[in-house]
Amino acid sequence: MRIIAEKMHTDHNILNRILLIRGKKVMIDRDLAELYGVTTKRLNEQVKRNTTRFPEDFMFQLTLEEKNELVAICDRFKMLKHSTVTPYAFTEHGAVMLACVLNSKRAIEANIRIVRIFTAMREMTLHNNELLLKLGKLEQKVDTHDESINLLFEAIKKMIETPPKKRNRIGFIQDE
Repeated sequence: MRIIAEKMHTDHNILNRILLIRGKKVMIDRDLAELYGVTTKRLNEQVKRNTTRFPEDFMFQLTLEEKNELVAICDRFKMLKHSTVTPYAFTEHGAVMLACVLNSKRAIEANIRIVRIFTAMREMTLHNNELLLKLGKLEQKVDTHDESINLLFEAIKKMIETPPKKRNRIGFIQDE
């Protein structure tokens, strides 16, 4: 039971590290390095040694403005605040390529979890789109004069389109 709980915690941890930058779902080099069990410096060295494996749709370097926004939004990046180096962002394909370049057992295991999470996110998006299409077809069939049914359709659409709100934890939180 403990192994399942740890795996779920790890998957949730990975999911929280996926960011939307430039309209792409990416992970930052620092987060990937931690998951793969290497230093950020080592990870970026391997990327620079294998530049042909990382085209722009696999990886890109953040601009200074993007870095500053990232630092402002995510507490875990506060150490980058005064850094002159801007981090790299890796798409799902870039994360897969990193595992090939690093070629360690831990990198491969972490990569498998990352790919599964990206795949699950894609499936959830497709599922929501399918639901919206089905609702639209069903809504067209319903008599437009029935106001209560139309209100129900609108409420369901809002629930699908808006992400759940982040809940505040209850209780004492100890500083790390």
